[in-house]
Amino acid sequence: QVQLVESGGGLMQAGDSLRLSCAASGSTFSTYAMGWFRQAPGKEREFLAAISRSGKFTYYTNSIEGRSTISKDNAKNTLYLQMNTLNPGDTAVYYCAARSVVNSDWYAITEGNYDYWGQGTRVTVSS
Repeated sequence: QVQLVESGGGLMQAGDSLRLSCAASGSTFSTYAMGWFRQAPGKEREFLAAISRSGKFTYYTNSIEGRSTISKDNAKNTLYLQMNTLNPGDTAVYYCAARSVVNSDWYAITEGNYDYWGQGTRVTVSS
């Protein structure tokens, strides 16, 4: 079992960049595929980005592709999401999620494929 704690959220201005972190503990981080999701006010939680357990394979949703980077430092047990050119539409609570993966190096893009979730970090982007 893994415990996840997100950080790095806050109040931002449109055009800013931020880096969210997700610190993992309690299990071998290198065996987990990871993902980032967000939930905007009044909306359902949506997938943003995923990374395989090795960090070799990544996938992004259209809304952040090209201005974001997901990365995974297995030595530091930490997942990151770098987001650039923020806009008010990025206002949401951001969650990281983990899924234990054995004998393969794949990622997941749907909520149901993740077993562990952090508590979320709030990002507010003003215009």
